[in-house]
Amino acid sequence: MALVTGGARGIGAAVCRRLARAGCGVCINYYSSAAEAEELRRELEEGGVRSFSFQADVTDLPAVKEMFEAIREKFGKLDILVSNAASGVLRPALKMTTKHWRWCLETNALALNHLVQQAKPLMERGSRVLALSSLGAHRAIPEYAFIGASKAALEALVRSLSVELAPSGISVNTISAGVVDTDAIKHFPNREQLLEEFKARSQLGRELRASDVADVAYLLCLPEADAIRGQTIVVDAGYSI
Repeated sequence: MALVTGGARGIGAAVCRRLARAGCGVCINYYSSAAEAEELRRELEEGGVRSFSFQADVTDLPAVKEMFEAIREKFGKLDILVSNAASGVLRPALKMTTKHWRWCLETNALALNHLVQQAKPLMERGSRVLALSSLGAHRAIPEYAFIGASKAALEALVRSLSVELAPSGISVNTISAGVVDTDAIKHFPNREQLLEEFKARSQLGRELRASDVADVAYLLCLPEADAIRGQTIVVDAGYSI
């Protein structure tokens, strides 16, 4: 059984589909994408995979607790947690406020801690925790300062959680994705430039797809990946090198 936050669209939905193809039941978490979540749930159910969708703000601890109680009642355990839900403000750092900082940090980093706290009692040895980051955690991207800082915090938190969960046999890793043309990227003022530059430097000779990122998430869930712990795996078709 897997929980994918922000699982109704984009990379999250691709991860849901990839894990479902491997026979894994899926809880599709969403915040405002109710129609997309229900459509994906039906698609997975028609494919023979048990799934359900759950609306919850991952920064709201009572809502997160309620979601995990539903998982406990329906499935009894959790094998895979994918923390994918993200949000933020695209604006120069000098124009940001404390409210913007808290918004980015709570959604993109603190939420992972909420999720892991609730997930751990449902997880057995061999379970997986994956967090989705971005190249902005290590690079200066225009108007991405606070989001990038929150993603850097996320990667640091993953390293600490990896150490803390190791005695329980639970691995924790980060996937840092390159530019994928999802709904999120539509909010970037330089969207077309980003996509064109990424494609030009891609060693795949094409754009990066959500399914490329989902495939790596799947690989990290395999028993053969058990020795990968606390790492940030970059999936960017060679863009960053």
